[in-house]
Amino acid sequence: MMKNAIRLTAIAALAAGLSTAGAAQDISAEPNAGTIVLEANFTPDPTTMDVTSGGEIDVSEVIPGCTGYISEAPDVRLTFTAEPAPDAFPLYIYALSSGDTTLVVNAPDGNWYCNDDGEQGLDPTLVFSPAMGGDYEIWVGSYDEDEFHDAKLSVSELEGR
Repeated sequence: MMKNAIRLTAIAALAAGLSTAGAAQDISAEPNAGTIVLEANFTPDPTTMDVTSGGEIDVSEVIPGCTGYISEAPDVRLTFTAEPAPDAFPLYIYALSSGDTTLVVNAPDGNWYCNDDGEQGLDPTLVFSPAMGGDYEIWVGSYDEDEFHDAKLSVSELEGR
């Protein structure tokens, strides 16, 4: 049921016209933590990267319906080569942390997606089903201002959190 809610959040964001939002974020900036390049059926699954959540931008002011504080530059750029439909798996992007984190993604379709709490507590999850090929700019935010948390960003075709 939560996976559907996460997908519905993304659909609602699209319906609200958020594709032009996000002017304060710089999708072309060098990512804070780095770039991940993956092709469909990648190993290891999940693939992870250590990041620090948070930043000075109140994402709710630039993307209505989203929560948290993020940096101007993305934390991670994921370049993903997807399988053509109908063979494409879903793509799960999630963050794990002992702190309250949020997730903001500018997907290859140019739209903005966000999540605060995923299926298991305070860890955010976004599901792209089927997965899109291209660049995903990913921000791991902190729910509260002036808080920064060590987090692990995970990308999987098999599981979400």
